[in-house]
Amino acid sequence: MKKGKKSVAEKVFYDALTAIKNQSKNEPLPVFEKAIENTSPLIEVFSKRVGGANYQVPREVRPERKFFLACKWIIDAARSRKGKSMAEKLAEELMAASKNDGAAIKKKQNVHRMAEANRAFAHFAR
Repeated sequence: MKKGKKSVAEKVFYDALTAIKNQSKNEPLPVFEKAIENTSPLIEVFSKRVGGANYQVPREVRPERKFFLACKWIIDAARSRKGKSMAEKLAEELMAASKNDGAAIKKKQNVHRMAEANRAFAHFAR
């Protein structure tokens, strides 16, 4: 949703679900749920300052934040695609994410890779 335009955001989402149904001949809600499940991160990093140095400390992600991050990454990935309407781009990204593919899944993998690389700093977690 941009600038509080909820009705426009709803129309884009429902058009994307319709496009999923037309393109893949599958029910759109299970595709959406699978996309959110595949894109949800398990761990993330946060910055913590200890003794004059900043450390990237890994921690688990709360369930409501998992949903928020997954939605945000899917929307950002859809926005970065070129040449089509937002509903079509969102539909393509949702279908790709449900198959463990696409830019949103790459973002999740990068976050997990960063957390894994900084696992040594896990003892700084709150």
